[in-house]
Amino acid sequence: MDYYLFLDESGDHGLKNIDLNFPVFILCGIIMSKDDYQSLRISFNEIKQKLWGDSKVIFHSRDIRKCEKEFKILLDNEIKAGFYKELNSTISNSNYTVISSIIDKERYIKKYGKLRNDVYEIALSFIVERTIFFLDSIAKQDKNLYLIIEKRGKKEDAKLKNHINDLLRIGTYYVSPERLRTYNTKVQFVDKRKNINGLQLSDLVAYPIARYSMDKERANPAFDIIEPKIYRRGTRIF
Repeated sequence: MDYYLFLDESGDHGLKNIDLNFPVFILCGIIMSKDDYQSLRISFNEIKQKLWGDSKVIFHSRDIRKCEKEFKILLDNEIKAGFYKELNSTISNSNYTVISSIIDKERYIKKYGKLRNDVYEIALSFIVERTIFFLDSIAKQDKNLYLIIEKRGKKEDAKLKNHINDLLRIGTYYVSPERLRTYNTKVQFVDKRKNINGLQLSDLVAYPIARYSMDKERANPAFDIIEPKIYRRGTRIF
């Protein structure tokens, strides 16, 4: 059985300038089996076809919130209500697991300084570890893991690919390289224009989780929908 780990981020992973309104970096992973992903693709594309008559529309969290680009139609409150109802229903009813890594950049700098390892790579290592724990808990044999990551640039992608190769070669503190290779782990960098609905789901999920991490008391209905999907081990959530 093939499993996909779709990865998208919210916030700037750089440490030089910190936005006080959004001082965190989150890398969000969505784990789905191949069959469950096909169901999500169909559901997302049905929403796109219904509103735009075209499945090529790309769901992007910021554009949706700001009603920008294709999402200017959401300035019509009736259309907006219908869109959110269908989108929330799909996000709630689809079968997937969320594993995210959130880094408070101010706390990170105070502890490690600005010259420490790339926070994207640290977040990715954490998510890969927990993904292996999740796959270990599934009884099915012959599982294959594909990391699906949106292209960011040749230099950035090459750096990240080297980091992933290092993970496969030497493992992490909790996961041996042999354990990683058990799942035939492979990585794919894809262009945003490829319109990968799994990456779009990761983008939609990342922002409300980041907001929740910054203010757990603030009303956050989007997080309430996502919360049951977050990976748990015992009393801990990831």
